Amino acid sequence: MKFDKYPIHPKIKKNIIAQQFKKPTDIQYKSIPSILNKEDVLAVAQTGTGKTAAFAIPIIQLIIESKGKDVQKPGIKCIVLVPTHELAIQVYNVFLSFAKGTKVKVIAIYGGVDQEPQIKGLNRGVDILIATPGRMFDLISQGYIKTQGVEILTLDEADHMLDLGFIEDIKDLNKKLPRKRQTLFFSATINDRIKKLAYSLIKQSAIRIQISPKDPVAKNIEHGVLFVEMDDKRFFLEKLINENEDLKMLVFVRTKVRAERVKKAMDRVQISCLTMHGDKTQEERDSIMQSFRKGEENILIATDLSARGIDIPDVQMVVNYDLPDKPENYVHRVGRTGRARNQGQAVTFCSEQEKPVLKQIEEFLTKPVYRIEMSKSMYKDVIFYSNEKENDWERLLKADNEFESKKKKKRR
Repeated sequence: MKFDKYPIHPKIKKNIIAQQFKKPTDIQYKSIPSILNKEDVLAVAQTGTGKTAAFAIPIIQLIIESKGKDVQKPGIKCIVLVPTHELAIQVYNVFLSFAKGTKVKVIAIYGGVDQEPQIKGLNRGVDILIATPGRMFDLISQGYIKTQGVEILTLDEADHMLDLGFIEDIKDLNKKLPRKRQTLFFSATINDRIKKLAYSLIKQSAIRIQISPKDPVAKNIEHGVLFVEMDDKRFFLEKLINENEDLKMLVFVRTKVRAERVKKAMDRVQISCLTMHGDKTQEERDSIMQSFRKGEENILIATDLSARGIDIPDVQMVVNYDLPDKPENYVHRVGRTGRARNQGQAVTFCSEQEKPVLKQIEEFLTKPVYRIEMSKSMYKDVIFYSNEKENDWERLLKADNEFESKKKKKRR
C-alpha cells in the first residue's frame, strides 16, 4: 500500500511527497491504519525504521478531523512525550514537515532554555505538544499547560525514558489526562519493565506491533570490531578520520570527560571536531547540531545522551570509541548511520577490559560482531605514523620497546 491510498488530507499527502517518502516502512504500514482507527497502539521497532513518521502522519490527520468538528474541546489535543531535548527538536521538525499548510499548530518545549518564548507559544494556541517531562511538568504546575482536552498521548522512545528515570513522571501525567483518550506507545526495545508500564497506560484491546528482524542492526549497516588497547584508541581514530576525510562521522564515548579528552587528542593532530554531552547548554547543543547538519564540521564526539537524539540522514560512519554501558545502546548507536535506505558503516574499538561488554552485545545481537583483522606490524605502524609522534617521542619509544619485548617473550 502506498501513502496516496491512505485516507489522509491532501496537504499531508503533498508533504509526504515533498519529503520523498514513496512507500511506508514496515512499522508505518502496520501502525498508521490502527492509529487512524483511533486504536491504542504498542509498537516496538528498531531504530532507523521510521517510527516518528509512523505516528506523526496519522496524528496530524486525527487532529484535522477533530478541528473540523462542530463541538471540540479547547486546548492541547495531543501530547508527545520524549526523553531528551534533542529528540524533542527532532520530533518537532518531523511534525512540522507533515503538518505544513494544514493549520495544525505544533510546539516543542524542553528544559535548558528560557521558558518565556515557550509560554508565549502555548498562549497562542497549540494542537500538538512535543515535550520533555521536566519542562512540561514545570509549565503544568504554573498553569500554562491544560491537559483536560488531550485526546492522544504518545510516548516516544519509551525504553529510554525508563532508563532516565521518568517512569513516575509518566504515571503522574496519566493521572492528569482524560481517561477516554488514545494512547500510542513506541519503543526501540521491549522488556518486562516496559511491558508493565505500557499495559498500565493502554487499553486491553490495544494493537500490538513488533518489528523484530533476526538482526536488530539494520541490514544496510556494515559493522565490525577492531581490538585496540585503551591508550592507543586515539591513534586509530586519527587514522580512521584521515582515511575518510569526506565522511560525516559520529564518535561515541562513555563520558563527557572522555569526550573532551578525545577532542583534545584530535586537536593535537590538527583534526577539527565538535563535542556533545550533558555539560553543554541548550544553546550550545543547538549550535553544535546545526553546524554538524550543515557539514560545517564533519566529526561529532558524543556521549549516549545523543544516541537517540541525532537523526541526520547523511551520517556515513559511526565509531564506538568506547563500548556502551548497555548492550542495546550498541544498536541505538550504530543506528545513527544507515538511516532509511542509506548505507552506513560502524566501527567499534574494543580494549582488553571491554571484551566482557562485547560478549554481552553479541548475546543481545544473537550473533558475533565481524572481526576487523590487523597484523601486529600494521598495528605498530598506526601508532608510529601518527601526527602526534612529534610531540610525544618518549611515549612512542616506550611503546616500541614494549612491542619488541612482547615479541621476544612469544619466541621463547
